[in-house]
Amino acid sequence: MTAYAGGGMPGMTDDMLLPFQIESLGLRGRMVRLGAEVDAVLRRHDYPEPVARMLGEALALAVLLAGALKYDGVFTLQIQSDGPISLLVADVTSDGHLRGYAQFDAERFASAAAARAQSGAGIERSVPGLLGAGYLAFTVDQGAHTDRYQGIVELTGATLADCAHTYFRDSEQIETCLKTACERIALPGGGSAWRAAGLMVQRMPAEGGSASEADRIWQSLTEDEAEDGWRRIVILTSSARNEELLAPELSPHELLFRLFHEDGVRVFEPHAVTDRCRCSRERVDAVLSAQPRAELDDMKEPDGAVVVTCQFCNRAYRYDDSDLDALADATRH
Repeated sequence: MTAYAGGGMPGMTDDMLLPFQIESLGLRGRMVRLGAEVDAVLRRHDYPEPVARMLGEALALAVLLAGALKYDGVFTLQIQSDGPISLLVADVTSDGHLRGYAQFDAERFASAAAARAQSGAGIERSVPGLLGAGYLAFTVDQGAHTDRYQGIVELTGATLADCAHTYFRDSEQIETCLKTACERIALPGGGSAWRAAGLMVQRMPAEGGSASEADRIWQSLTEDEAEDGWRRIVILTSSARNEELLAPELSPHELLFRLFHEDGVRVFEPHAVTDRCRCSRERVDAVLSAQPRAELDDMKEPDGAVVVTCQFCNRAYRYDDSDLDALADATRH
């Protein structure tokens, strides 16, 4: 059966992270479902659909990975590569504020898509086709007075989920099953909207000191029971279709029950995820104030203004000569 603990809200079905536990095996998991918030992020930029889809999956993956950590600050997932998409960035704050963007070469993307189409291979989710060689980095930044945590892994696998799985296997020695999806879904009243989702289950190593409930359950199993149980959960997780992960009419609670009810699944309180950029006029002021006036003059648009556009949210900050003079005066004083 499915149990609700910690003040969970079964009616919350979109734009949230839902922690859960598979009761009989003591396995921990998380599901993310993104609707209007990811649609807002992806619609701000004129990305080709495969690029938008890859960024949507990166956003879902960032929320999943951030949800597995205890931090107060910003979790960033960054991918740099030599492929048509040279950069993907997705970050989420400990308050659930999400943002992301992609950099890509339009000509290289078109050439790669045409080449793969001729060979009969799709490019929609292809890490080799869209990203090529590069690395995936996870960074946790909790402010100026704390050490930054960073994990890096080469891009290995067909999907972003494959790459993250490689990181957990090789760097953290944590058995992990991951699945992500992002698609543009047709709306009942016409039109379409982007949706993204992800599912992650982990077989956590036993911790020292006072064991958690999950640790105690896991330690009570025989080796064969633990191995058989883990293999079964991996198969069940992998069986979830993209359509199920994304379907607005199928709540995350219903999907988790459908997948794991035989082992018992307990869901906990969901955490809201919101599309919110951290750019501001004050931050742009600080950047421009550090530049010599001659360099700022070289940055002027034909209308005589300096325009700084946020890569994440596409918001443009305009500075005319009076604004630049005010920044210079403030810097001198």
